[in-house]
Amino acid sequence: MDDLSRTLLQLLASFLFVWAVWRLVKHPRTQPSLRSAAILVLGDVGRSPRMMYHAESFATAGFETYLIGYPGSRPVPSLLSIPHVHFLYLSTPPKYLERLPFIVAAPRKVIQQVFSILHALLVRIPHPPEFIVVQNPPSIPTLALVWFVSRLRGSKVIIDWHNLGYSILALKLGSRHPLVRIAKAFEAYFGRTAYAHLFVTQAMRDHLVSAWDLQGHKAVLHDRPPSHFHRASPSETHDLFLRLAPLLPPSLRPFLPSRTPPLSTLLTTLTPASPASTSAAPLAVDAPRPLPLPALRPDRPALLVSSTSWTPDEDFGLLRDALAAYERRARTAEREGRALPKVLVVVTGKGPLRDRYMAEIGRLQDGAGAGPGEAKGQKGGGGEREEGGSWRYVRCVSLWLEAEEYPLLLGSADVGISLHASSSALDLPMKVVDMFGCGLPVCALGFACLSELVQDGVNGLVFHDAAQLAEQLETLLTGHPDAPALTALRESLARAEQDGSWGSWGQNWDRVVRPLVVRHVDSSST
Repeated sequence: MDDLSRTLLQLLASFLFVWAVWRLVKHPRTQPSLRSAAILVLGDVGRSPRMMYHAESFATAGFETYLIGYPGSRPVPSLLSIPHVHFLYLSTPPKYLERLPFIVAAPRKVIQQVFSILHALLVRIPHPPEFIVVQNPPSIPTLALVWFVSRLRGSKVIIDWHNLGYSILALKLGSRHPLVRIAKAFEAYFGRTAYAHLFVTQAMRDHLVSAWDLQGHKAVLHDRPPSHFHRASPSETHDLFLRLAPLLPPSLRPFLPSRTPPLSTLLTTLTPASPASTSAAPLAVDAPRPLPLPALRPDRPALLVSSTSWTPDEDFGLLRDALAAYERRARTAEREGRALPKVLVVVTGKGPLRDRYMAEIGRLQDGAGAGPGEAKGQKGGGGEREEGGSWRYVRCVSLWLEAEEYPLLLGSADVGISLHASSSALDLPMKVVDMFGCGLPVCALGFACLSELVQDGVNGLVFHDAAQLAEQLETLLTGHPDAPALTALRESLARAEQDGSWGSWGQNWDRVVRPLVVRHVDSSST
């Protein structure tokens, strides 16, 4: 009910405010400042990678760039070092509102949100920006406010269509709910007339152009990772897991191979320099000795990584059940004289359902009680308990990583798992893009347009239920750490990077977006 009321208040506030101000404000538009861009994301800036990459690309192209959003997670380090980028953080509601009744607090929060966005776009940016890039969703109230500002200040609006806002609302209320229909009409009206539309998939472009008769330039900008994403070297993996060691619960120690920091981690160990790399002649007594180098240890567990928002549109219960099935498969393989590796699953991200699902995982892997480091006493279902008590082959932990650590984790992992289930069936999971950028093969939950990113059997595997995912994990990890099926997928990803068919975010942005914004500047100055 809270979400429903908040959405309705945002709709009413947006309509009424834009209509009233549009009728009252009569002064002529000011000329926008060339080579300037405002990028608006109604969320945590540090958790909006695509919009941060937009800001970096605009600034690198010489635009004075203003990134508008809420504070929270740390932005990517490369963005912090560019002088043309200015962070304009929106004000967050005061803490005392949490103690007030919803009927009092909700309107106050909505009004503050609307005025905070307008204050950033109209006052805090010294000159009207030439371009306003807005992330969609959320659609309400941002599309209406940007529409109003563009007409008041003469800015060109670029809508970056990540997904459809009304389709996300429909997950909670149902597609026939009156509020969903109003939200759809709102999104279509205020999103139709922009200078340019960017889409994360060809399927989304085709659908919206046909259904909503979008005006302006239309281009598909597939997500791509930034250029610094790469497969981690043993030294990078070693340093990363030395830093992560204090964050891992102590109860993991008996499950993982023994380690003695800083000489070893759960994945790496320091080894003496190879004799072949040193001179055959004996070293002088005072000569410096070759330093030991990190190497991947042969007894390491398989490392699986999944990034999730811990929201209802990503069914973490599917991964929970797949891990339970893998545990059964590993025990069966042990009885048959075959070997499947232990797996450590690291789940990154923040969200409302984290504690619930991690408690369920904890009860399964420990045999009883809550999981390591998780809240006890929470209710949850989560599959049947394995015979013989605690899991012997699977452990799952939840971590929150800084922006510079996340790609190193992906680059150190063996398999990435995507649970993204598109509400519109028209968007693609950014997490898979990041994984591919780090040379990490993926098992991804299938939906309509996923083939634009994941080619089943070429750069990853597509599953549709927990049993299929468990079967894929067994196939990929058989023979670990030198698993043939996993090696074939890694080689396919490496070939795509070498022949240029994949490319980085910067290359893709220069090809798709730069002609739209630079061409406009050139034509305006002639």
